[in-house]
Amino acid sequence: MTFENNAKNLPDTTSINSSQHLTIGGCNLLDLVKEFTTPLWVIDKFTVINACKNYQNIFRQYYPNTDISYASKALSNTSIIKLITSEGLSLDVVSGGELYTAKVAGVPAERIYFHGNNKSEQELIEAIDHEIGYMVVDNEYELKLLNDIADKKNKKVDILLRINPGVEAHTHEFIKTGQIDSKFGIGKKEIPEILKIIQKMSALSFQGLHVHIGSQIQEIKPFLITIEEVLNTWHICKKDFPDMDLNVLNIGGGIGIEYLHSDTVPALENFAQKITTTLKSKTSELKLIEPKLVLEPGRSIIGKAGITLYTIGATKIIPNIRKYVFIDGGMADNPRVITYGAEYEATIVNKINNSKTDIVTIAGKFCESGDILLKDIKLQQAESGDILAVFCTGAYNYSMSSNYNRFAKPAMVLVNNGKAQTIIQREDYQDIIRNDILI
Repeated sequence: MTFENNAKNLPDTTSINSSQHLTIGGCNLLDLVKEFTTPLWVIDKFTVINACKNYQNIFRQYYPNTDISYASKALSNTSIIKLITSEGLSLDVVSGGELYTAKVAGVPAERIYFHGNNKSEQELIEAIDHEIGYMVVDNEYELKLLNDIADKKNKKVDILLRINPGVEAHTHEFIKTGQIDSKFGIGKKEIPEILKIIQKMSALSFQGLHVHIGSQIQEIKPFLITIEEVLNTWHICKKDFPDMDLNVLNIGGGIGIEYLHSDTVPALENFAQKITTTLKSKTSELKLIEPKLVLEPGRSIIGKAGITLYTIGATKIIPNIRKYVFIDGGMADNPRVITYGAEYEATIVNKINNSKTDIVTIAGKFCESGDILLKDIKLQQAESGDILAVFCTGAYNYSMSSNYNRFAKPAMVLVNNGKAQTIIQREDYQDIIRNDILI
């Protein structure tokens, strides 16, 4: 058996070894379970590195002045951040915690972009003190607060304005961000007034604009419309602000991945070619300088590099309705299903060569009826003790995980060349109560 037909939603190193066992990063998944137990997040190092290289090489082939900045909210821990930024990517952070993680991981400060619609005063202080590359300003309140803090510290801060382009992306309502009714960004009509305010601020240096229209977008057109809208907006502004230049255009992230074999997303080459062609032709048409292009992929860097392993427990059959198969994890380690209705593909690792003939619903162990991981999918005949692998879980599973029901978060291992290294320790009961105060 091979995985050639399903390679688009599996780690790049996925294979069947000579013992007919499923391996990733040269590691037998059943051996990983014996060593680390389940639930277990597994990240394939080669897939991450390959994604980083592809993004940089392909985009810079068409537009050399491109900066690829990893959206760390997709998966942030010190080892992953160190790995990705060591491959040359910059970093997008959205909180003081993500900034601290970046500092501990040794990310050069000048390669950090700080986002967020309601940054605290303390977060702004930390970012200024660390002398990060760009502050992405989301509203007028933040603009004034940032200038006051920087002025008192006698610092100059490079800023990008996050604008709301009014572009609808065809994705889940909760992960749309560029439509008119959004908590993010400054409306296009408000930009001139904001620029007037910036002109009077001694501590801020306007460098460009930022947009982000959503996540898990499976078509290119919304990005192209967004670029044209932003450049048209800037062309109008430029007439009144001739001393300001659009040095940086950050178009955010959001391109989707193929969670299911039936999903279709644009090839990176096609995406890059159309994005850069639109940018070059539009700036030429409007007689604008060609800015540095910044993209912020997260999911498409880390998503398919990850899988999650579970141990199957009990089974419940409701005649003529449904067969439930229970696992030792669920919504606490993967809240995307109950939150977004996300869909995944899976297999029983120890029965990899068996046919998938059983239609089952994989349910988690948490006290919520909505704790369903996979509904009515075809799997091999499941028994207690079997090991289930769920694919494409690298993005947002750990980041959004919780201790619901006082569940200890799983471990995460990085696999490469037949070796597995723990990059997040499994929590225990002491971790669960660490911040409790018994009175």
